[in-house]
Amino acid sequence: MLENARNKVKSAYQKHQTNRVQFKRSVNRSAGGDVGIYILLFIFGFFMFLPMVYAVVQSFKPLDEIFVFPPRFFVINPTLDNYRDLFRTMSESWVPFSRYVFNTIFIAVVGTMGNVLLSSYAAYALAKIPFPGRNFLFRAVQYSLMFNATVTAISNFIIMSALGWVDTYLAVIVPAFCTSFGLYLMKQFMETSVNDSVLESARLEGASENKIFWKIAMPMVKPAWATLILFAFKDLWASGANLFIYSEQLKTLNYAISQLVTAGIQRTGVSAASTVFMMVVPILVFIISQNSVIQTMSSAGMKD
Repeated sequence: MLENARNKVKSAYQKHQTNRVQFKRSVNRSAGGDVGIYILLFIFGFFMFLPMVYAVVQSFKPLDEIFVFPPRFFVINPTLDNYRDLFRTMSESWVPFSRYVFNTIFIAVVGTMGNVLLSSYAAYALAKIPFPGRNFLFRAVQYSLMFNATVTAISNFIIMSALGWVDTYLAVIVPAFCTSFGLYLMKQFMETSVNDSVLESARLEGASENKIFWKIAMPMVKPAWATLILFAFKDLWASGANLFIYSEQLKTLNYAISQLVTAGIQRTGVSAASTVFMMVVPILVFIISQNSVIQTMSSAGMKD
């Protein structure tokens, strides 16, 4: 009797497993479906890449081709005159071109490093250290994501003016340290990628929170801070800092170039060249960190 019951259970289990395998096979995509998805992704990727190609093509067009009607996508007689005019105009400025480059690199690098460091520290505290009010603080960070930077420009200026930081690097760098996006990204990734049991084991071994943060937590969230570096650097690289900086010696490259290309239609080609010049560096940063960015996006929202 007992043996018959066991055989029935075993037979039912084997039948269930067979049906499960067949169901999995039935819902798998066919080879044609995979090809269709790749074609669709290629089409979307092509249209996303098209504006960058057009910007590069425009930078090599002489003025007569830029203003030709109907407009042409490709260049007929490519020229480097736009780039020559850009660098010649920049070299004739009473502030050296290298000074604008230094200002931009200094603000972008220091602001990005501070953003990653403070966002990671705050995210670690919110995600892994229980304390009263941490859920309220994180909700406040979430709500702040809804506000555009333009909305807070006046309050930021009042604060910077009270601190005496107007017309200094600090007025641009310090606000870049504390971004809602950076804290939100790092906190979410800390929760999903850093195992609590590993942290607890380290605490039992006598490790300090600072050591745990640097030796355990930060290596685990490397894709996230690589992604944050990309976004923070991109924003600071393109920052004109017009609201806080007035001295020409402290202006950024983006502001200097925008001033040069507003001299009329004769500078249209120079404007196209400057657009390419400004987007080369963020693209290189993305190429270097793209694997980490993809890993971050694929892991977002996943829990063990």
